[in-house]
Amino acid sequence: MKLITILIADDEQEIADLIELHLRKEGYQCIKAADGQEALQAVQYHTIDLAILDIMMPKMDGYEVTQRIREQHQFPIIFLSAKTSDLDKITGLVRGADDYMTKPFNPMELVARVNAQLRRAMQFSQPASKQQSMIEAGGLVILPEQRSVTLYGDPIELTPKEFDILYLLASYPKKVFSAENIFQQVWGDAYFESSNTVMVHIRGLRKKLKDDVNKNKLIKTVWGVGYTFNA
Repeated sequence: MKLITILIADDEQEIADLIELHLRKEGYQCIKAADGQEALQAVQYHTIDLAILDIMMPKMDGYEVTQRIREQHQFPIIFLSAKTSDLDKITGLVRGADDYMTKPFNPMELVARVNAQLRRAMQFSQPASKQQSMIEAGGLVILPEQRSVTLYGDPIELTPKEFDILYLLASYPKKVFSAENIFQQVWGDAYFESSNTVMVHIRGLRKKLKDDVNKNKLIKTVWGVGYTFNA
């Protein structure tokens, strides 16, 4: 059975050791990095299944590490940072992270989020079912098996979670999904007061789909209820 390998990148050794202790209890293999460059080297030389990244690291910050990782890999990334403002969280999610926790943190909650992200990643790594077919709407083409999206023939680069949200909404046109429902289905876990997380990803989707400037929006907000795909 393949061991799941988790990268822990944090320049505070005590924090990295604490995270490693709890993850090893869950049966995970851990690789630690003390700065951004070490983190990228670990990704280059090891098969990483999930990364936990600090933002303020020496040599290269977590934002740039995430950007470099996303050029070639789609494994889940969780930011664990002392930066606590909403803007910091939004920036982290927009840059390609799948989740964001602030320090100080509860190690058991971090483990729960790691488990949730891995469950979701493994679900989408399985062969696509027969029900997963191409979706076309208003110049938008979604190919679930390739996890690719084009708009009027131009490729749209989405983060893994942005793709999952778009595919969920487009699979049920006109159905209204609440933020809580989207979080539970896309993140595959209990709702961690994350309506803001869903909103950030929807905002990123709209920008990439040019919904923020088009009158005929593909993703519509039903005020007080949630979001729906406008086919």
